[in-house]
Amino acid sequence: MKKIAILGSTGSIGTQTLDVVDMHPDLFQVEGLAAGGNIELLIDQAKRYRPQKVSVGSKELADRIAPYLPAGTQLCYGEEGLIEVASGTDADTVVTAVVGSVGLESTLAAIEAGKQIGLANKETLITAGHIVTSRAAAKGVALLPVDSEHSAIFQCLNGENRDRIKGITLTASGGSFRDLSREQLEHVTVEDALKHPNWSMGSKITIDSATMVNKGLEVIEAHWLFGLDYDQIDVLLHPESIVHSFVEFEDTSIIAQLGNPDMRVPIQYALTYPDRLPSPSKRLSLAQAGRLNFREMDMERFPCLRMAYECGRMGGTAATAFNAANEVAVAAFLKGLIPFLQIEYIIEKVLDQHVLIQNPVLEEIHLADQQSRRFAESLIELNS
Repeated sequence: MKKIAILGSTGSIGTQTLDVVDMHPDLFQVEGLAAGGNIELLIDQAKRYRPQKVSVGSKELADRIAPYLPAGTQLCYGEEGLIEVASGTDADTVVTAVVGSVGLESTLAAIEAGKQIGLANKETLITAGHIVTSRAAAKGVALLPVDSEHSAIFQCLNGENRDRIKGITLTASGGSFRDLSREQLEHVTVEDALKHPNWSMGSKITIDSATMVNKGLEVIEAHWLFGLDYDQIDVLLHPESIVHSFVEFEDTSIIAQLGNPDMRVPIQYALTYPDRLPSPSKRLSLAQAGRLNFREMDMERFPCLRMAYECGRMGGTAATAFNAANEVAVAAFLKGLIPFLQIEYIIEKVLDQHVLIQNPVLEEIHLADQQSRRFAESLIELNS
């Protein structure tokens, strides 16, 4: 039986991870659950799976949840609680599904404890890819991708000589506004942005899909996961989200991974690798799909993707600044404080003033993150 802990258990990836557990109850045991503020759902999860440890975002929430937890379940909270669930249980694998750079310290703690990582928190590699990958290698810990695109690349590379990779292509749905012009984007609402045409995701990642920030973060993540230069990583618009990504080799052969859009498939593969088990996902019929469409990515239409490539090539703390500015800007957009196109404006302005540090240590990464957030918040205040 595989023992798992889930960081972000009440979010989209976390709940779908538990869907996989429910389909194979004899194969998985939940040892730890960590959530932010959705305590009602977390209580239900704790009663159902009876984990060793549970964590919430604050002491206030911990006090509220304490009377309802099963006997024997240890309760903790805050960043320390997240780290405790990541590293302090009997779990073999930790699924890192929290949103944002808050997942970095807990992921590093899980690696230090020798846990395998089911990586859904891409910001961990965005902000500190050089540290995370080197520590994972030193500990012999596998970073198993949960994102559908990186899972696809990982599957396509199984058994292949990585020295013979010509390049990889990450596919992008285009998000909620893929067919809108720049002029039309000036009038979109939060409700419009959250209507993703293909995937069921949390609000932050759904907005990131619409701006193409999410794909930019995935490009940087792919660089660290697969050790590829940015010139070897391409992005292609694919509205149907059936070809999840593909690899081209030196002999011109292309290997792709296909399937209906359902995050439970890559989640399950990360949990069961190298085995493959029955999945709750609907089976793909190419005959019913009929036609698959692809378009070149327009960097002028999606400037956030262009900025992500630029930050990746710059290295150092550039991607940290990019990610921090985006998190602040998206939160402001979701609250109705700024219009949609202000997201990319804030990212650009934060990057313009950022002082790059190459090969940063953790303290320098945290400082760059904090400074970028403060400047982004000041821009929002000026525009409110």
